[in-house]
Amino acid sequence: MTTLSLPPGVAIRAPVSPEHAGILTPDALAFHAMLERAFDARRQELLAARGARQRELDAGVRPDFPAATRAVREGAWKCAPYPADIADRRVEITGPVDRKMVINALNSGANVFMADFEDANTPTWANNVDGQVNLVDAVRRRIAWTSPEGKAYKLDARTATLFVRPRGLHLDEKHVSVDGRPAGGSLFDFALFFFHNAKELRARGSGAYFYLPKLEGHLEARWWNDVLTLAEDALALPRGAARATVLIETILAAFEMDEILFELREHSAGLNAGRWDYIFSCIKKFRVDRDFCLADRAQVTMTTPFMKSYAELLVKTCHRRGTFAMGGMAAQIPVRNDERANAEAFAKVKADKEREARQGHDGTWVAHPALVGVAKEAFDRLMPAPNQIDTAPRDDVHTSAGDLLRFMPETPITEAGVRLNISVAIQYIGAWLAGQGAVPINNLMEDAATAEISRSQLWQWIRSPKGVLDDGRKVTKAMFAAMVPDELQKVRALLGDDYANGRYDDAAAILVEIVDDDRFVEFLTLPAYARID
Repeated sequence: MTTLSLPPGVAIRAPVSPEHAGILTPDALAFHAMLERAFDARRQELLAARGARQRELDAGVRPDFPAATRAVREGAWKCAPYPADIADRRVEITGPVDRKMVINALNSGANVFMADFEDANTPTWANNVDGQVNLVDAVRRRIAWTSPEGKAYKLDARTATLFVRPRGLHLDEKHVSVDGRPAGGSLFDFALFFFHNAKELRARGSGAYFYLPKLEGHLEARWWNDVLTLAEDALALPRGAARATVLIETILAAFEMDEILFELREHSAGLNAGRWDYIFSCIKKFRVDRDFCLADRAQVTMTTPFMKSYAELLVKTCHRRGTFAMGGMAAQIPVRNDERANAEAFAKVKADKEREARQGHDGTWVAHPALVGVAKEAFDRLMPAPNQIDTAPRDDVHTSAGDLLRFMPETPITEAGVRLNISVAIQYIGAWLAGQGAVPINNLMEDAATAEISRSQLWQWIRSPKGVLDDGRKVTKAMFAAMVPDELQKVRALLGDDYANGRYDDAAAILVEIVDDDRFVEFLTLPAYARID
């Protein structure tokens, strides 16, 4: 291990390898500390404001398009012109920041790779700092990896454009403190990547491009815009050297899409329809509303009315402002040794991507390199230009608050759906605790968002008067308690020897803890994070 020279007020409570020392340099840590001192108090205020807003929702106040920002929504402003190297984003692949994944994703044939420090990454100290090492090497095109079997991986001549998703505002980086206070995970991830790579990327004809997760409104976008501005100024970079696409993955943000783009207009690279977290957000925000209840997760698709309304409003809003409207994730992955199931998976992806292209999206997400070609074929056929910003204004879309809040379907809720939620949550959390943030389950690539849907549905079905199975039985704590050991045993049988590679008993305990607690846990990664490293 290496002893670091730390800037005043900075403390690191984790082992630092010689390789990590190249990331955790005094100058990089001083840059991070500057941002923490400038912005962490506001981060805490924003998190407190989320709590206050939740109390209003719990009291029955329904969200609406804010009257105070009507002038922004009705104004004729535009976002800054987009950089040339991201004009075509028709297929974006996402995944964690481990070395092999970074190489494979950059080589996948996708237009963009979103390197994820958030929902597809377990934020262990090693994962986070190794990820920064990997991205530094990738930006400089020196990244390589050799498998235990001797297979060598290196970058192709042509690679995807790199975007980075830091953690959301809610999660701390518990291994680092500034002036005695835990650092925010979002600023830690952002600062290290930006400090080490922003100038290098610009010299290579690109820029420091980001995805910003889980924003709940325009004041959080303003916070991020101020972060980007100060970071640019500190490194003597021009305005707009950093660009950010905001994931609209909370129901409250859907009412402030114009305002979010306005706050980030000098730095904006559009919005993304983050479908899985969006569903989770709807459940979370209306968890005590006696009139709210969603059916089994599989029934809630992008063709259901409230999801369709949200996606079409996103396209209209972005194109009116001259920026990108990105589609959501296709979670399907190839099915080995089952040609029929594999063909069905590919057909679902194709249909999903055709729907997005026809709605006017400028690109889409996939979770596996094998799906890049399927998504690209759909967009190539239906979007021959690099994007649809100027050709799909969607002036036919007139979305009301009621459209965004028309939550359907409510039925069926089935025993199989309850059991599936338990099983997915156990399998995902068990792998997450062991350091794996993107987990293949039932031929889908699951991340924290889908695990959040699973556990929040269980919590809400137990407490909602509408949480009734299609056979007439009420979903209860007793029913849940009886099913957990059964599903845990099935996971053990399913995984066989691989069961020892995860922490599935711990996962079941966490699931029981957060579902039984009458106080809704905002993010399952908060109690889970306390159990790693």
